[in-house]
Amino acid sequence: MARSEKDRIKVDLALVHYPVVNRNGETIGSAVTNLDLHDIARAAKTFGVDTFYVVTPYADQRLLCRELLDHWLVGHGARANTDRAEALALVRLCSDLDELYEQVTEKWQERPLVVSTGARPGELTWSYARMRERLAGGAGLLILFGTAWGLHPEVMEGVDAGLPPIRGDNEYNHLSVRSAAAIVLDRLLGRRDDR
Repeated sequence: MARSEKDRIKVDLALVHYPVVNRNGETIGSAVTNLDLHDIARAAKTFGVDTFYVVTPYADQRLLCRELLDHWLVGHGARANTDRAEALALVRLCSDLDELYEQVTEKWQERPLVVSTGARPGELTWSYARMRERLAGGAGLLILFGTAWGLHPEVMEGVDAGLPPIRGDNEYNHLSVRSAAAIVLDRLLGRRDDR
């Protein structure tokens, strides 16, 4: 059953392409990928996320995103695959984190809880149960996903809480951001009707 406007959850996602770090811990900007846009938008739509923000300071990358989105939202793709168009309609582009925070705060008329994700636990890690309680109480969440080797420490300074890392039963921990986003959304917003 779909949520009514009154029951709309206040959860947004942001895929951050700058500032992120490379394997050596250096500050970099990463490239936007077609797969990330499609797959994260589809997961976001599936779990009732309000908006999926893509953050990149690079004008050519934002142009590439706009061209891709135009194909699926108003071009041939919109007519050929309406389900994909419905998911990609959630995407908004931002040039930096300040613009992201401004847009989200303006939309909800309050600053949401800014939540980080990553492969390593942080000092501000909250359980999924605690995040679900916060949501049930009407709080808004903005969940940040990093690209490359993760969110830059500068980004982490501006977050209010973090989600626990996703772990298997061994030391290997290199999920794609697309996979991580889907798992996080299922843990946070998925139905719990296992029998």
